[in-house]
Amino acid sequence: MDFLDRLLAHDAWTTRQLLLLAQPLTAEQWEQPFDIGHLTLRSTLEHMIFNVETWTALMNGAQNPGEQPTFDGLSPAEFLVRHDAAIAAFMSLAYQVRDAGSWDVLWIDTLDDPPQAKSYGGAIAHVITHNMHHRGEVMHMLHRLGVTDVIEGDVLTWEAASAIS
Repeated sequence: MDFLDRLLAHDAWTTRQLLLLAQPLTAEQWEQPFDIGHLTLRSTLEHMIFNVETWTALMNGAQNPGEQPTFDGLSPAEFLVRHDAAIAAFMSLAYQVRDAGSWDVLWIDTLDDPPQAKSYGGAIAHVITHNMHHRGEVMHMLHRLGVTDVIEGDVLTWEAASAIS
């Protein structure tokens, strides 16, 4: 297993574990305001999933992937489905970039004003570290909501849980 495999699998697994922990929460808990992240568990998770969808679309050449939609009405189970689809598409793109040796190839981010050139490697690293940042906020929210057994979310915990050695 190479380094990218580890980073992507950890990223996907850890966010998925947090979404699984959030499944039994009430609608009120999903909407409870906090003083971190995007203010609610729902909004922070929306932002994380949409971020993966948007960066993947941009790196795949989409000229205007659109504004962040609201996930209002989506159940916790539907968040999980949306995350799984978004991260699968992102992972596929990252593997294509790795296999082509295109880490330093530039693409145009059309959401920047004016549009800016970015490297595939930089953008992929950005998505992974962005997710990590917001997962920390989600973990904090889950703790404050009284959820027990919130994972630490580090790579070595993922590796042990996945029996990777």
